[in-house]
Amino acid sequence: MRKPTVDYSGFRLSRLAEPRFRHLLLLLGWVGYFVLYALTENLIPAEKCTPVHIFLDDIIPFCEWFVIPYVFWYVLIVISLGYFMFYDVDSFRRLQIFIMITQAVAMVCYILFPTRQDLRPEFFPRENLLTALVGVLYHFDTNTGVCPSLHVAYSLGIASVWLKQKDAAWMWKAFVVVAVVLICLSTAFIKQHSAADIFAALPLGLLAEALVYGKSYWLPRLRRSARK
Repeated sequence: MRKPTVDYSGFRLSRLAEPRFRHLLLLLGWVGYFVLYALTENLIPAEKCTPVHIFLDDIIPFCEWFVIPYVFWYVLIVISLGYFMFYDVDSFRRLQIFIMITQAVAMVCYILFPTRQDLRPEFFPRENLLTALVGVLYHFDTNTGVCPSLHVAYSLGIASVWLKQKDAAWMWKAFVVVAVVLICLSTAFIKQHSAADIFAALPLGLLAEALVYGKSYWLPRLRRSARK
């Protein structure tokens, strides 16, 4: 069985600044995000938000089955950060920084250009456990602050870091890619986001990818390709 690269048995909050635990300070980024999320959700009324809508939104049907990958997104974040926290601190740092970059840019967008979507069905076409779960999501996550989609942006970061893991099994990498694709699609199929929010998240993911992996990963490969 693989041993963790960091022994957290002696961890205490008072030791958070020590070199072997210092990477955990990056998790404070989530505190800042949730504070800003709460402020934007409560201080920016829906009527001051610009509706986001493109023609694809009228083509994509509501499908409650997509709530499964939508919710799995939360699990995938925890699994990924948790695994790297124990087994690959560098990847933990990179993924968390990727997430923080997308969080920061998205929050600036939500504040300077508030958006909302008006795509949620007034009545579910069916009543079952999955539609009940969608209803819970609708209750706790409003239809404002939607463009770009952080569901999509985080997922791009998760896929990126796993695909770069040399010791990760190809089956797991394939699973992550499929999961990420379904997660991105799920945002539109359960009407949590416009398809435009998905497209808007793509350049955001590319920006984070360039900042996190540009010099250390992509630039050396581009140089080797240029020499061939």
